[in-house]
Amino acid sequence: MRTSCMVAALAAGVIASTVWGQQIAPFYQGCYTIRDLGAPPGVPANLGGINFLPGNPNVMLIGGAANGGTAELFTIAITRGAGNVITGFSGSAAVYCSAPNLDGGLAIAPNNTIFVATYPTNLMHQILPGSSAPNVTTSLNTIGISGTTGTCQFVPPGFPGAGRFKVATYGGGEWFDVPLTPDGTSGLFTLGTASPGIFIGGGPEGIVFVGAGNPAFPVASTLVSEYGFGQVASYQLDSNGDPIPSTRRAFVTGLGGAEGGVRDPLTGNFLFSTFGGGNRVLVVEGFNLDCRANINGDCAVDFFDYLDFVASFSANDPSADYNRDEVIDFFDYLDFVADFSSGCV
Repeated sequence: MRTSCMVAALAAGVIASTVWGQQIAPFYQGCYTIRDLGAPPGVPANLGGINFLPGNPNVMLIGGAANGGTAELFTIAITRGAGNVITGFSGSAAVYCSAPNLDGGLAIAPNNTIFVATYPTNLMHQILPGSSAPNVTTSLNTIGISGTTGTCQFVPPGFPGAGRFKVATYGGGEWFDVPLTPDGTSGLFTLGTASPGIFIGGGPEGIVFVGAGNPAFPVASTLVSEYGFGQVASYQLDSNGDPIPSTRRAFVTGLGGAEGGVRDPLTGNFLFSTFGGGNRVLVVEGFNLDCRANINGDCAVDFFDYLDFVASFSANDPSADYNRDEVIDFFDYLDFVADFSSGCV
């Protein structure tokens, strides 16, 4: 049966939430569920950004003592269950490096250099793998971003604006595109002048990107942790990988201290940390890594997706350019059928 996320949620009646009150917003409830992994042992409050240790999807990087001068990045092992779903933490965290005043932004560059946004100092740290402290720190005031930075992220491959570096301010609620130039062979980067900011508001602290074909995401989108609103919101992306403000929709509500965010590299599920509110990590399940065969963006890959693709293919609609080679031909059909046959959910 063809079921939208909203219809599935109404059929279910209610969705479970924890004592903290967080829940998936109604539009998305039929496709996604949220679990509380608790506070990572050994990471001091308050939590900051969250990511995975480069090259190791079973070890998390998490900021501790966020916003303070003694803030540090920590590593902690995770446990996984059936289907590689994250089930919890293993052991206690260890200090990875110092990162004074770290906030919700914790991004990994394609070369594995770590970028850390700070609050309230409006700085950007760059940390090479294995370093015990930032290798270089840049004042964002010098590149046209003023106020207090909240977060940063790289646009992943396969998205509009792939590879571009995005920065958002906590106080001003603005989203910027920042050009990066490799600094010789050091592995570090020079930050160029930021683009004019896009106002999104909400006190942004974490950014993740969601590919087209994830349930209820028919087009490439981003999720933004909004500390000021106690929510995570979704936005559709423009051609530069920036959010379109008019498309904002609540994704998770009822949060205390929405902070950093990351996609699980093995399952595609969404994890985010909280600054206060229990200083815990939550995981939202229902995502996939890449399922563009879910043409209609509902909860399943089924015959309705096939019919929708064939209709667009027959009409020579641009959306039928499935392999993104700018030509609509039989290879698009073959690639779609391969993904459709695998189910990819």
